[in-house]
Amino acid sequence: MSSPALAWLRDDLRIADNPALRAAVDRGGPVVVLYVLDEESPGIRPLGGASRWWLHHSLAALADDLHGRGGRLVLRRGPAEEVVPAVVQETGAEAVFWNRRYGASREIDARLKESLRGDGVEVASFGANLLVEPWTVQTEQGRPFQVFTPFWRAAQQQPVRDLVPAPRELSSPRQVDSDELAAWELLPTRPDWAAGLRATWEPGEHAAHRRLEHFAKEVLADYHERDIPAQESTSLLSPRLRFGEVSPVQIQHRVHGELTAAARRNVGKFLSEVGWREFQHSILYNNTALAERNYREEFDAFPWETPQKTDLEAWQQGRTGIPLVDAGMRELWTTGYMHNRVRMVTASFLIKNLLIDWRVGEKWFWDTLVDADEANNPANWQWVAGSGADAAPYFRVFNPELQADKFDPHRAYIRQWVPEVDDGDYPDPIVDLKQSRADALAAFEHVKAARTGSA
Repeated sequence: MSSPALAWLRDDLRIADNPALRAAVDRGGPVVVLYVLDEESPGIRPLGGASRWWLHHSLAALADDLHGRGGRLVLRRGPAEEVVPAVVQETGAEAVFWNRRYGASREIDARLKESLRGDGVEVASFGANLLVEPWTVQTEQGRPFQVFTPFWRAAQQQPVRDLVPAPRELSSPRQVDSDELAAWELLPTRPDWAAGLRATWEPGEHAAHRRLEHFAKEVLADYHERDIPAQESTSLLSPRLRFGEVSPVQIQHRVHGELTAAARRNVGKFLSEVGWREFQHSILYNNTALAERNYREEFDAFPWETPQKTDLEAWQQGRTGIPLVDAGMRELWTTGYMHNRVRMVTASFLIKNLLIDWRVGEKWFWDTLVDADEANNPANWQWVAGSGADAAPYFRVFNPELQADKFDPHRAYIRQWVPEVDDGDYPDPIVDLKQSRADALAAFEHVKAARTGSA
């Protein structure tokens, strides 16, 4: 029998359309399927609480799926540059395969690839979690795109790889030690705040494909109404994509398959939203400090206010006295998710009405979103702030009252999450929207001065 091969999984917790796993299986010998919980290495951003909850259940589902095919999921904790070579040595693996990452963690992969090859181990990495690799989509001058529309136009000219079939059977080497998933303590216990997550989500590859099928058959026809938060008209696939339970290639193939005429009319717009994910990963690939630094350096001159504890907590807890903002923040805390339109409104309120640094809000979303992604989360916050690539101009301030009138005119979403809104107990707004908008525009003058060099 051939020597073992190691498939190192990261943000690709699936069996189907997994090029790294397929490569390991195709060698013909035993396969070690490894997941490393690395919270220590430079370039690794430890997961927030909601993401840790999702990871636990996604790993449990993957372990069950592998077991049903004769395989086994091996769990190890620690720096990947120590753990992966140790597992290679323990198992006698002569090949290691993984699917690529695009943030600062790719430096870990590059060093591992060099060191393992130096030890005579076959190593290969694959594109698996994007439609196109970031370095293949560039301007005519060979530079990364900074604007979405030309990026997506160019990306759509790239060939999309074929789907990779799932292995029907796996064989695993004997006597490979694995951590117990429960010992990682990814689930909250003191207190257990995850009841809303459990009621809302079912992580795992099979659940992801059920959701994709439901979206294609029942929801995509209404996707043109996706800005209405009280209506089911979005895919709800973002946490599935974040953890790789489904791939964008699988999504693209499905929405180009059998659909109703009404659903087919919305395919282009839906895929353009998938394209924003591609664009933001391209931005991350070329700006790995995206969660820490302004993409547009002139925003370094912005005079952020020191966050007042009472204001920040009111925003976090949905007690601002602004109904749409409060509804969104309560949805987030309860479900680990927030409707995209409302995300923009709540972010704008923090940044432009409270003048709090976008990085403060980004960190809160990182901890509370089940779909918190190292590209999408900071890129979206920078988009709202005006400091990002192809961003909304800073002077675009989302008025939460007008947004509610337009997208929640019957207050169905607001009343779902803020039932006391019609009672006398609902608090007054913590800030005057008109005056705070004026203050934000005045503060933006510092950025304009920095841009022109007169600061």
